[in-house]
Amino acid sequence: MDLPVMPPVKPMLAKSVKRIPPGMSYEAKWDGFRAIVHRDGDEVVIGSRTGKPLTRYFPEVVTAVRQNLPPRCVVDGEIVVAYDGRLDFDRLSERIHPADSRVRLLAEQTPASLVAFDLLALGDDSLLDTPQSDRRTVLEAALADASAPVHLAPSTTDPAVAQEWFERYEGAGLDGIVAKPLDLPYRPDTRAMYKIKHERTADCVVAGYRFHKSGPIVGSLLLGLYDDRGTLQHVGVCAAFPMKRRAELVGELEPLVTDVAGHPWGSWGDAEAHEGSRMPGAPSRWSGKKDMSWVALRPERVLEVAYDHMEGDRFRHTTQFRRWRPDRTPASCTYAQLEEVVRYDLAAVLSAGG
Repeated sequence: MDLPVMPPVKPMLAKSVKRIPPGMSYEAKWDGFRAIVHRDGDEVVIGSRTGKPLTRYFPEVVTAVRQNLPPRCVVDGEIVVAYDGRLDFDRLSERIHPADSRVRLLAEQTPASLVAFDLLALGDDSLLDTPQSDRRTVLEAALADASAPVHLAPSTTDPAVAQEWFERYEGAGLDGIVAKPLDLPYRPDTRAMYKIKHERTADCVVAGYRFHKSGPIVGSLLLGLYDDRGTLQHVGVCAAFPMKRRAELVGELEPLVTDVAGHPWGSWGDAEAHEGSRMPGAPSRWSGKKDMSWVALRPERVLEVAYDHMEGDRFRHTTQFRRWRPDRTPASCTYAQLEEVVRYDLAAVLSAGG
């Protein structure tokens, strides 16, 4: 491979802001695997956000790249999996599997797509120093004849349209808007763009915690919500605390420590139990040999957390602590409090880019 921008390349990143800033280029924020795609003829390398290769996990994307991207180019985009008209991160994450036979089976059953939104090089020319608006123009021309499963991400310079996308596209599984200054060069591994994500709050039961990797202080609080059967389901974690606060929480939560055996998630160590309920410590290709043990707490305390969106019946990302809720009973912390997002067809989002 001989390109003006060689792998590995860490992608340009975005920092969070509360509102959509004016005077920029706007795109939907995709919920998938960030991917820098290098193509030089038949040679294709797909790099992850950290620079590690993703190529072997997405053979159908490699084929699509050869069929749809220019012969020599470097493209920034997102690998996504669609299911039932919306993005499905759980099915996407299943693709990171050590067995090649499993990867190829899933490539047929739940094929991935590539959504392209930036161009770092074309032919013999590096575009890293080219302004964002000009890179977008070249990208649109380069992908003019592309077809599924390669898609051009929708883009607009109208903040009113961006606001409409922000409100509507979440129903297709997207999680916000990315704003890019029009004169911005491509700056790898730098937070030079802006992301605007949804934020909601929920009252959750604190049912346990894990220790921090640095020692016997709280690393993350384990959160639960009751389903309509009255079963406490593990829905995510709250982990953003200063180190001093992490140490204080151990003492504060000590009166609630209980035997795991009598806990609603007492069977967490049994792999079969995870098939019917959500509990901490479920087997995961992401956890590897990581210690997934936890300290069980009687589910008596309630806290309010901020979250961006749900992935099925759990929080998609780590939540943010807002406050303790001594006025709420644990039994009142149910899924019914969560806002239901109006569904929107993912195909309509993708067609807007083409």
